Amino acid sequence: SFGLRNVTNIDNAIKEAYRVLKPNGKFMCMEFSRVTNDNLRSIYDLYSFMVLPKVGQLVAGDKDAYQYLVESIRRFPTQEELVKKVQDAGFAMVKYQNLTGGITAIHSGIKKC
Repeated sequence: SFGLRNVTNIDNAIKEAYRVLKPNGKFMCMEFSRVTNDNLRSIYDLYSFMVLPKVGQLVAGDKDAYQYLVESIRRFPTQEELVKKVQDAGFAMVKYQNLTGGITAIHSGIKKC
């Protein structure tokens, strides 16, 4: 969970996951994603950009780390873009499930035999 967002090359990381899995092995990845509901997106954006960095400053003394978190989430591929990346790496039966209106999503795929 929440690791793929931090690699320098997402495509290579997914290809490596494909390489090391046994045939019929399952790839699963949970990451922050794109909120699908307009009302929830507005609230989430307000929280992400205005509240979260301030909480990071108060709790951890590190506003920049929490600002990076928000920005890295925004740069991460959308649900559909990540589906394409997983398919391009060779996985079959690729799908995703949104959680909390798309704040996070779980992507999965099966390594072909």
